[in-house]
Amino acid sequence: MFDLYGFAASAVAFLVAFIAAGLFTVAFKVIYQWATPYHEAKLIREGNTSAAIALGGALLGYVIPLASALSHTISLIEFCAWATLAGVIQIAAFTLIRMIVMKDVSARIERGEVAAGVYLASISLAVGMLNAACMTS
Repeated sequence: MFDLYGFAASAVAFLVAFIAAGLFTVAFKVIYQWATPYHEAKLIREGNTSAAIALGGALLGYVIPLASALSHTISLIEFCAWATLAGVIQIAAFTLIRMIVMKDVSARIERGEVAAGVYLASISLAVGMLNAACMTS
């Protein structure tokens, strides 16, 4: 027999988690775009594939640890702490790449060099996967 009360409780928990994760993702996107020296939205509207790849990789690299945090945390506060840490680490990784590893990455993204976008996306995904793996307890 279908347990309507149990389903309702689970559905509410699902909605709270989904909304929290969605809000954190939007906040990350806004903060990440603020932290980059180029304007992703403008570049993407102009058809810059490199900017789209880099931003898409950053978003996926952030959402992967969010999914892990949702699976491994028991409270909304704990999830929020992990979500914040994952965002800080993603932005720190981009900053390290921009300042140390590939100092001309911003100019290369603005010029639409796909290789730079793929490289940034790959770094973001790798960092996200490591983030997610480290969140298991």
